[in-house]
Amino acid sequence: MTPNLIAKSASPVPVETYTAKQWAARAAREKPNVAGWAAAQNFKGKAGQVLVLPDSRSGKPARVLAGIADTPDLWSYAAIAAVLPAGEYRLADTRAGDAAALGWALSSYRFDRYRKSQDTKPGARLVWPAKADRRRVSALYDGIVLARDLINTPSSDMGPAELAEAARGVAMLGNAQFNCIIGDDLLEQNYPMIHAVGRASQRLPRLIDIVWGNPKHPKLTLVGKGVCFDTGGLDIKPSSGMLLMKKDMGGAAIVLGLAATIMALQLPVRLRVLIGAVENSISGNAMRPGDVLQTRKGITVEVGNTDAEGRLVLGDLLAEADAEKPDWLIDCATLTGAARVAVGPDLPAMYSTDDAMAEALLSAGIAAGDPLWRMPLHKPYRDYIEGKVADITNSADTPFAGSITAALFLKEFVDKTKCYAHLDLFAWNGRARSGRPVGGEATGLRALFTAIENRYRKR
Repeated sequence: MTPNLIAKSASPVPVETYTAKQWAARAAREKPNVAGWAAAQNFKGKAGQVLVLPDSRSGKPARVLAGIADTPDLWSYAAIAAVLPAGEYRLADTRAGDAAALGWALSSYRFDRYRKSQDTKPGARLVWPAKADRRRVSALYDGIVLARDLINTPSSDMGPAELAEAARGVAMLGNAQFNCIIGDDLLEQNYPMIHAVGRASQRLPRLIDIVWGNPKHPKLTLVGKGVCFDTGGLDIKPSSGMLLMKKDMGGAAIVLGLAATIMALQLPVRLRVLIGAVENSISGNAMRPGDVLQTRKGITVEVGNTDAEGRLVLGDLLAEADAEKPDWLIDCATLTGAARVAVGPDLPAMYSTDDAMAEALLSAGIAAGDPLWRMPLHKPYRDYIEGKVADITNSADTPFAGSITAALFLKEFVDKTKCYAHLDLFAWNGRARSGRPVGGEATGLRALFTAIENRYRKR
């Protein structure tokens, strides 16, 4: 059930939304008492500004003025919902749709599983906007919350086994096929890099495999990095570098949230989800710098740095995915700090082997208010990952182009599939904003879903 959204209300308070420009024009036509009160309260229609106008007799809210961004997005509505007093409201703008409803719902998100006192205060409830697709909004909300909750859960309760159980739950909800390869069985079934990364932990590594949909529909494969905690391995991280490492399975969480949304809305695809669930730990059998690993692809990989483990896990997954030559192949991973230096925490660095696919993802991100930023698969940098004693290395000797070289490493495992995209993302909100508390974030999920929906729903 989508929170703070209601089917109907006997007397909802109208919420009028304005951009700064629209309010400037409206204020000139308003009654003097309203315009004067708005001016006295410094209401200018800026995004997130809210002015409640009381009824002259009862003193209860009678009308709400609220500012939204020039390009309306869901976070403008999340900001409105966050500051309104408890009650029932409706949007006066009859054009408001999915973004308004989803933003309003997400304003209530809290991760309070581990708190004694949980926030149960009634919120501002919104009558569903007439143009909102309730089923679509509810599915997106559930997918985003699933991803956020998985990322926020500490590694003590979200190891490879628990991540696999969460994936099993997603598969059960969609009536999908579920398979899990565990521990040394990864070697027997030829996933040696996933095994190498996860073998040092007492929590056995896993390959999670979900298949859903009509086999006659176009193949869509989603791949997620599920490193449930990353110490860095023998190339150990400093303590400060480990503080957020519970989120290193963010790619897997986002892929699961996206898959749940796709299944809930019954998109006409044959969906496959592949996740490598591991913990990169330290013990006597941990992989070492300089080790050479065999791969599912058949090429060899020299371990230049044990803290560049995510691309090793993804390599085996991508090789398996690529063998089926899906129509679209997408991976999501919290892969490099270099991407965050380049584009910051909110913009996933997106790489693609196909210009049309890249454009579809970029335009969908803009439409959904969940932008991506395309980065180049610059072939001359391929020399940076040339191995000294093996075919390639997982860590270039140079400090330059770290996100690009990681993407080029992954590209080595995809050669049959025409349309492939890699998202190097952060999956975390480092600062609190309306609808986006500090913690796990489903970065890129809405962009990916919108692009997938655009591509396959129209067929």
